[in-house]
This record gives sequence, structure tokens and C-alpha cells, in this order.
Amino acid sequence: MTDNPPDPSRRQFFRRFAGDVMVGASRMAGVVEELRERSAAEARELLGEDAAGDAAGADAPGAPTGFRTPFRFESDEALLVIDQRELPQRLVEERIRNAPEAARAIRHMVVRGAPAIGQVAAIGLALTARQARSARPYARRAILHGAANTLRTARPTAVNLRWAVDRLMARFEAIGETSPDGEAIAAALHDEAMAIVAEATDDHARLAEAGLEILPNPEDRPVRVLTHCNTGPLACGQFGTALGIVQAVQLAGREVKVWVDETRPYLQGARLTAWELQQAGVPHTLIPDMAAGPLMARGEVDVVLVGADRIAANGDTANKIGTYTLAVLAARHDVPFVVCAPLSSVDLATPSGADIPIEERSAEEVLTVRGTPIAPAGTPVHNPAFDVTPAELITAIVTEEGVLRPPFEASLAAAAKRRARRASATARSHAEAAPRAEAASG
Repeated sequence: MTDNPPDPSRRQFFRRFAGDVMVGASRMAGVVEELRERSAAEARELLGEDAAGDAAGADAPGAPTGFRTPFRFESDEALLVIDQRELPQRLVEERIRNAPEAARAIRHMVVRGAPAIGQVAAIGLALTARQARSARPYARRAILHGAANTLRTARPTAVNLRWAVDRLMARFEAIGETSPDGEAIAAALHDEAMAIVAEATDDHARLAEAGLEILPNPEDRPVRVLTHCNTGPLACGQFGTALGIVQAVQLAGREVKVWVDETRPYLQGARLTAWELQQAGVPHTLIPDMAAGPLMARGEVDVVLVGADRIAANGDTANKIGTYTLAVLAARHDVPFVVCAPLSSVDLATPSGADIPIEERSAEEVLTVRGTPIAPAGTPVHNPAFDVTPAELITAIVTEEGVLRPPFEASLAAAAKRRARRASATARSHAEAAPRAEAASG
């Protein structure tokens, strides 16, 4: 840990938004090397030449003081994830070496945010495949299926988690679950996990750029954005969703001010969003959750931007508890309410919000604040982690395929088809480029 104050000129989370994409969808090969090199470069820039090689731990003095993403590779065998429970007081990392460790980190909110959860789950499963590459085929199959099930149940509401795990397991099935070639299986799952990370980077950049068109553009003052929970790099893995749009606005030369809901009971807004915006140099003000209504009533909010943990086929959206309340307030005061999420958060197999499982979390999150009791011992608690905002309260959904408008049944389905066509075209481009690259290297 370091006691040095943040230096926005060196610690921008969203630097050079248009040109600093870690890797684009058209260039998937070598993504793990690029990600590792990016992590090392970030650490060197922030902490000095020796920092990138420091082992991270609960109180490691060389732990990094700012990253765009919630994770970085320590080696081929381990991923380091920022322990988001410790922010903003301490920035420390936890080591993940396999799927059970990834599931534990997800369940206990070491890492959180739907897109980031999906990416860490995919990498954790790929690390397990690497560990099991010398196992007998049937044992390997049991190990991977058990690991996948453990990950799927870590947090039930966010669809990205199951989507990412299912994608790796489909790759495993395509190779042959009883194939004796453990090295090939490990390499394939590794490549699939890295493709998920690379695609997310490109998708979030596209999403942020698409979001520019939906924000008001006052001539004589900043656009005033209200956010809930955390939608920056810590939650998403790269640029962020709603906060990615915020930074895109600023980098476009437009003034912006962010009202940051504290987001009780886990305080992701106060602990994480305010910290990220401070690191990025974005003007912001922290508010109690219940201050949002009076701000809207006084005309001090131009737009509400929120993320999503799952979007049903009809547009109903599950997000952090308190989101539905904001949507009702926004409708009452005629403030646009915009959901910002990649299509990996869309679950077309779930017809409506009534079909989305809502995670119930520990009573301690409500009974205490940072370990200090705030209610009488034994007080009964209801602590749903998420709520569902009906589609009729949502002005638009911003995705990597553009701004989607009601009726969402049609616009979400059409966007998913566009995304699939783009992915198919990218795959064809890779297949055509590979022989040319091999011939040139020969």
C-alpha cells in the first residue's frame, strides 16, 4: 500500500479513450501477452521500475495504486485481482490460481460488477484447465464440470457469469470432453477466456462512444449525470459502461459533473465510483441515496446513467438495489433514465424481469458499516442485492451496437443479431489472415 495521494496526470483510468484500446476485436491473437505487458507498464508508470515484479498480498507495500482494470496477470499460473472490499482505504490484491478461488472471490465480492465477474470466471476456469492438463481424460472432465458449476452458482443474478462459463465449456465440448490432449484443451480454454477479455475491451469502447449521442449537451454548463452503484473499470474490466460514457464526454471536450449515489448498503458508489472518478480527474459530488429525488425536483439532474447485471428479453433490467427507485423518480421528474450495458448482459432466454433470480445477501451488510454495528443485535434483515426496473421506465439501453429504444423486445433481438454478424466477420478475418501471417513469417 502507498500513502501517496492520487495523481490524475499519471493515474488516468480512461486515458486516450479512442486510441488506447488494449486490443481490438480485429486483433485477438496474443491478447494475454498484451494484457500482461499492459499490466506491467501500468505498474511501472505508477510505482516505478521495480513495482511490476512485486508479489501482491494483503499488506504488500508494493501493491499498485491505480489500474484501469480490476485484474492483472502475475504469471501464466495466476491472476491478481484488486480486493474491492478494501477500497478506498487500501488498495491490495488477491491471487487467483483456479476456478474455486475465482468463485470465492466473486461470491465474497473481492471482484464484482457483471462484466468483470464474467471475465474473472472465464480466466479462473482456464487456469483450472491448465492445472488439469496432465490429468486423465475422465478425471479432467469431472474437474472442469465441477469447477464450472461452482462458478455458475457463485452469484445468481448477473448473467455474464453463466454466459462466460458456458462459452468456455462449449469450447471444451467442441474439442471433445474425453480427449487425451490436455495441453490442447488448456490452450483452447485459455484462448477463449482471452477472447472474452479482448471482446469486452472493444465492446465497452464502442458502448461509450455510442452513449455520447444520448446525453444532453448544455451550452452554458456541464451535463449533470447521476449514477448508482459502480460502473467503471473496477466493475467492467476495461473502460466501464456508464462511467465509460462519462469519460468519453469529458474527452470529447464537453463539461460533465457526476452526482454519485453512495449506494447502500454496500456503498459501492461512495467507496468505488468516487475513488475511480477521483483517479480519472472527473468532477463529481457524493450524495446520500435519498438526495437523488430532491436533486431531480430542483432540475439539477440531466440524465440518470446506470449499469445492468441482467437485461431480460423485454427490456426489464436487474441492477443494484435502489435502481428501481431512481427510475420511478426519474419518470416523475421527466429525467431520461438510461441503462448502459454490453450485450453479454442481455439474456434473451429470460422473458421478463419476473424470471430473473434476485440474490439475497448477508444480514451483516445491513446491520454493520465496515464492521461497526448500526442496529440492535438480532434485528431481522431483508437484503436483496438487486431490484428489477420495468422496461416502461427505461428511456434507452446503450450497448456496443448502439442506442436501443423501445420496444426493447425488437431492438434487443436486432442488436444481438448485429453483434453475432460482427463476431462472425471478425472470425472469418482471423481465419483468412492466419495463412498469410504464416507465409510471411516463413
